[in-house]
Amino acid sequence: MRWEFGRRSTNVEDRRGSRVSAPVVGGGIGAVVLAVIVALLGGDPSIIFDQTQTPSDRSSQTQRPATEDQAADFVSVVLADTEDTWSNLFQQSGKTYVEPKLVLFSDAVKSACGFARSAVGPFYCPADQKLYIDLSFYQDLKNKYQAPGDFAQAYVIAHEVGHHVQNLMGISSRVSRLQRQVNEVEANQLSVRQELQADCFAGVWAYHADQSRQILEAGDIEEALNAASSIGDDRLQSQSKGYVVPESFTHGSSAQRVRWFKQGIQTGNPAQCDTFAVANP
Repeated sequence: MRWEFGRRSTNVEDRRGSRVSAPVVGGGIGAVVLAVIVALLGGDPSIIFDQTQTPSDRSSQTQRPATEDQAADFVSVVLADTEDTWSNLFQQSGKTYVEPKLVLFSDAVKSACGFARSAVGPFYCPADQKLYIDLSFYQDLKNKYQAPGDFAQAYVIAHEVGHHVQNLMGISSRVSRLQRQVNEVEANQLSVRQELQADCFAGVWAYHADQSRQILEAGDIEEALNAASSIGDDRLQSQSKGYVVPESFTHGSSAQRVRWFKQGIQTGNPAQCDTFAVANP
């Protein structure tokens, strides 16, 4: 991916090394939601809640490895690129794109959605319109999920930005309202459709970024498709549990995630990302 000469975003908030105290009781509704998601994916919800430890005692003055600073620089460029893409697309439809903030953290973080540990992975909080990522996730993406490459890393950011786009469009609030009216299985299905749409929006970003700034290199699309496939619910559940429970999917299968990312990158049209309008997304 050609990113080194891209502009840097001014919307990056660096909290790496900041001391974060775990909540004394619970973690707020947002933390509960994050814990449920982790549990559904076969993980350990205790990675979010911790009543006895202080997650990070590192000083903000701690010297960071050069690779970590390069990763932060990379994230800033990708975020800036999503800003340019979605600002143009919103403008074309007569709307104004509100740029999200991206928070870099280490070990644990407090957001308007609650307290979370880095093990939950990157996430978007609609309550404060911020993306959160511990850059160590990129090592997990490469080693644990077997999805290396800078464009795979860019896809992760673009997916979370896709959730921000959904928030601005009012899609997130509609999904939340509907989820409160249905049973757990149906609520999970709505969550899958929402995640797949964010995958499609990530593809839309990639299409326009390449059209206007020629960011793609040979193998980049394959990297993103591999990342989408690697974090499908079926693959994650199979790895963690040894079996798959489709009714508990919250993000979509590997095949679904790949299909909708392709839909976005092939069309470049957000209107083609309506995962809620099809019978079988």
